[in-house]
Amino acid sequence: MPGEVNYHDYLQLEKILNAQFPESDKQQLPAHDEMLFIVIHQAYELWFKQLHHEVDSVVKILAKPSLNDNSPELQTVVHRLNRCVTILRVLVHQIDIMETMTPMDFLDFRDMLRPASGFQSWQFKELEAKLGLKFEYRHGKEYYTSQLRSEHVAIIKKAENDKTLLQLLNSWLERTPFFDEKENWGSFTSHSKREDIHPFWSEYRYQYENSLAEVEKNNLQFFDDIFLPDGQQPVTGNQSLSPSASRAALFIMLYRGYPMLELPFQLLNSLLEIDEQLSSWRYRHMNMVHRMIGTRIGTGGSSGKDYLKAAADKHYIFREIAQLNSFLIERRKLPALPAPVEKRLGFVAG
Repeated sequence: MPGEVNYHDYLQLEKILNAQFPESDKQQLPAHDEMLFIVIHQAYELWFKQLHHEVDSVVKILAKPSLNDNSPELQTVVHRLNRCVTILRVLVHQIDIMETMTPMDFLDFRDMLRPASGFQSWQFKELEAKLGLKFEYRHGKEYYTSQLRSEHVAIIKKAENDKTLLQLLNSWLERTPFFDEKENWGSFTSHSKREDIHPFWSEYRYQYENSLAEVEKNNLQFFDDIFLPDGQQPVTGNQSLSPSASRAALFIMLYRGYPMLELPFQLLNSLLEIDEQLSSWRYRHMNMVHRMIGTRIGTGGSSGKDYLKAAADKHYIFREIAQLNSFLIERRKLPALPAPVEKRLGFVAG
């Protein structure tokens, strides 16, 4: 029989509560707020560890060759992604605590920290890579690992080379079956006479074109570039979702009221929430840095606020899902789906 579990021992509190060593104490120049600074950043790193735990489990599920869209596994994916969103909200709100420290409080110990910097958080960079942020899309990619230890650089590079959540999402969307079964679309009619594309997308393109204001007409070419090329490979190097994956994601967003598409829509929406919370965290961090140090450089040598703003503007991981909102039309104009397709989606009995 194992021994009794003790709260203190189980949580390793001896290690955790004795892991704060302010530089100001070492230099005998006590700075009261340095303890707050250390505890908040340690809490950040613990939450990053939990985010890795959740994302790794989601990646493992999505990597399976097949996944029932009404299965407990997909429910688990959505549940854990929503947990990630909630954790990220906590990370944003931790800045409220940090901002109880005034600029003068920070200056009491700031120069003692050089060259340590949040820029050296390898766990955060690894998380971005696991989610799908590509190296070529990083701001300051030429030096984003320059201040890291070699073992941490290796961890990030491995995450960049492994299948990311965004890549697995693309593969999952490509397996959406509704358009491959041509017999289900035999009764579907389209106002458009285009025969080079699926009849549903021919009709949807027609309805979308007629919904555009005159100043939006250029969006039609954008629509064609994203959704209509053949095959599954992205059209350009800037796209992470293939045409078939983009079509599937838009279809899910349009018809999310059908039971079969409720969970897939929640999955897509949770990824948008993750991007939104990451963006909120970056902007709150940027504004806090500006409040604390103005235009001075960061302790790690970065340009401070300017670097953080550029990264916040550029590091949107699931931007291609967000941009699908540009191609929505009113519900009353949605093409009516054939009975066999409605049956597959769960609204017709029999």
